[in-house]
Amino acid sequence: MKKPILFAAALSLCIVCASGALAADDAADKTPAPSFKPTEVTSTGSVSTSGTRIDYQAVAGTLVVHAKGWDANAVPDDKKNPTAEASMFYTAYFKRGAPAAGRPITFLFNGGPGSSSVWLHMGAFGPVRVETADHSHTPAAPYQTVNNDESLLDASDLVFVDAPGTGFSRIAGKDAKKSFYGVDQDIHAYAEFIRDFLSKYNRWNSPKYVFGESYGTMRAAGLSLALQRENIDLNGVVLLSCILDWDLMPDDPEVNPSVDLPYVVALPSYAATAWYHHKLPNQPQDLRKLLDQVEYFATHDYALALMRGNSLSPARRQAIAAKLHAFTGLPVAYLLKANLRIEYGAFQKELLGNQDETTGTLDTRFAGPTLDPLSKIAEYDPQSAAISSAYVSAFNTYVREKLNYGQGLQYKPDIPVYGSWDYKHQPPGADKALIALPNVLPDLAAAMKQNPDLKVMVNGGYFDISTPYYEGWFETHHLPIPAKLQSNIAYRYYQSGHMVYVHLPALKELHDNVAAFIRQTDNVK
Repeated sequence: MKKPILFAAALSLCIVCASGALAADDAADKTPAPSFKPTEVTSTGSVSTSGTRIDYQAVAGTLVVHAKGWDANAVPDDKKNPTAEASMFYTAYFKRGAPAAGRPITFLFNGGPGSSSVWLHMGAFGPVRVETADHSHTPAAPYQTVNNDESLLDASDLVFVDAPGTGFSRIAGKDAKKSFYGVDQDIHAYAEFIRDFLSKYNRWNSPKYVFGESYGTMRAAGLSLALQRENIDLNGVVLLSCILDWDLMPDDPEVNPSVDLPYVVALPSYAATAWYHHKLPNQPQDLRKLLDQVEYFATHDYALALMRGNSLSPARRQAIAAKLHAFTGLPVAYLLKANLRIEYGAFQKELLGNQDETTGTLDTRFAGPTLDPLSKIAEYDPQSAAISSAYVSAFNTYVREKLNYGQGLQYKPDIPVYGSWDYKHQPPGADKALIALPNVLPDLAAAMKQNPDLKVMVNGGYFDISTPYYEGWFETHHLPIPAKLQSNIAYRYYQSGHMVYVHLPALKELHDNVAAFIRQTDNVK
């Protein structure tokens, strides 16, 4: 992969056993697969949203999924039958007294790759939310949890799902890592999980949604087609902080020359960050009006200048650098030295200049001391450092004390699989997996064509540099779908970062927008 270490660390945040005898993950490929068994622990609770009390049943448990090609009816000594399996942990919340047939159900997951769902669970839509500082470091324990006024339980039942190997999920069997740690392998595991969950809890006739954040948007887009192949049409797909085409990240320009679109789609997020930190030469009042100007410049004069490459005249190069300075606050001399291409990680390191501070990557409202003042790019993410302990500590307490699950087990908020992930993807129409950075736009397009009622909601934070908001807009405006299906896509953006919900006003907006999206598409009369 060509992505820098910082990008891996950033997405791994948005990202962090209860089934028979569990072998260590590192030994999974060396020992026979343990006999994973589904588990289930139920409890009850209530949450207040908009002043209305909602009573719910919570289920914390695991379902067992198998590697692609597994045959339940194969003879025990069939060496061609895959033995790899995963025990996938979930926490489900069902509104008590609501008939299943008319009650929407939403499957939620973070990304990474290699992340559990702790972030969406404890920060966005679960019934309990951990309190963290809005844009600064959250003090160490004890941490406080509160009733989540913005829980999505007012609009849908919720299922938070941990990817294989993360959270309380585990993998085992021969070639287990190869069977689950990859783009298509991961999509297969989630599709099998959702199918089996619908059967276990009799939810086949419920309106169905998937909600993915960060790398989870890639998973969600792939699932839209994979579930159709299981005869499961989704009502809606909700994407938060999109990364559907990995060619659009602004990384390492010196080793990836001629690929210029990443710098185009990242520029509006750089401008939003400079605006927030008051680093613009002429600071405007209205962020949205500024971004309209930046988006136009990025896709017109800036894109054309990048396309000209070395043939761009010195005068034109100087003029583009001056415009970039006006929109980013970075010195003209630096921009010329960078060949007009602002590298991922470099902007965060350079923006605050002599203050010896680095802005966040996931959320550029955050800032922290620069680890190495002589480094070229930022070496850590201040937002991740600011809130991770609170989220992980709060969930470890909550799951054991309230959900009565996980005693004696380690909860893994994230696992280090980013560098070894199998990024090959076989899009619809290809006869084999492609040796290229993954792109799931063909999957989502095929799903929308085959299910023309499928609705898609794209959400993003203006202050997110790990997955720039304009990247999601650009990607979905390049879906190969008929013009009439473009109206099936809704766009919502927030003055927050990658984890939009960390900023409480943005969390309320996100909740209201997603709840409205579900109510408008659930087909309940």
